[in-house]
Amino acid sequence: MAHEKNHDYHILQPSPWPLMGALSAFILFTGSVMYMNTDWPWVMIVGLLGVLYTMYVWWADIIAESHVGDHTPVVKIGLRYGIIMFIASEVMFFVAWFWIFFKSAMYPMDQIDGIILTATQWPPVGIETFNPWHLPLINTLILLCSGAAATWAHHAIAHENNRKDLKTGLLIAILLGVFFTALQAYEYYHATFSFSGNIYGSIFFMATGFHGFHVIVGTIFLGVCYLRALRGHFTPESHIGFEGAAWYWHFVDVVWLFLFVSVYVWAG
Repeated sequence: MAHEKNHDYHILQPSPWPLMGALSAFILFTGSVMYMNTDWPWVMIVGLLGVLYTMYVWWADIIAESHVGDHTPVVKIGLRYGIIMFIASEVMFFVAWFWIFFKSAMYPMDQIDGIILTATQWPPVGIETFNPWHLPLINTLILLCSGAAATWAHHAIAHENNRKDLKTGLLIAILLGVFFTALQAYEYYHATFSFSGNIYGSIFFMATGFHGFHVIVGTIFLGVCYLRALRGHFTPESHIGFEGAAWYWHFVDVVWLFLFVSVYVWAG
């Protein structure tokens, strides 16, 4: 029959979400610039709401496609490649922060009255760094345990079709992720240095802060997967959404290990 599908590929129907997502992102960017210069946040808020709505409805469409069988093995390969490319772009984002950190640490510079002088100490004089073997080590163990729980959940659904362990592992991973965020907020609150006034503080809060943002995003990913698991989603043959969330969560773990070793231990 001419109308029957005779290939493994999924041909998408026309969708408004790419255009809406691009327009929302443009409004969000424009509104952010306006907010920085005029303290008027409403355009930025409209753009943010548009981005969040686009993410919700677009991913809802993808989930619906998986339920009707459009995610064939060939389509899943493409989805996995997309997840890998997304994580690779995130890796390069953090490479930039590690680059400026090591450059500043190995070749420290200071500036007085607009004149750049070569400094001899890193961290700069007056900076009291965190003891890496106290709260940072605890946070490291918490995040690693959270990653182990996510791996347990992934193994449970992919190899054993054990939905009970899937839900338990996801719940543990989510709670540990929330605990990590709370402890990092506590650490920031008790920091003896600020974001402004010195390059160490700027790099520290930007690198660890963006990682903290990724932890929050990853926790949301796992939370959505937990809600889907409660509704009976995911099977050993079809769990690409959870697989992507697990990969992202392990990426967050690895970035934190590099931050812990370099920012807290080596430079502390």
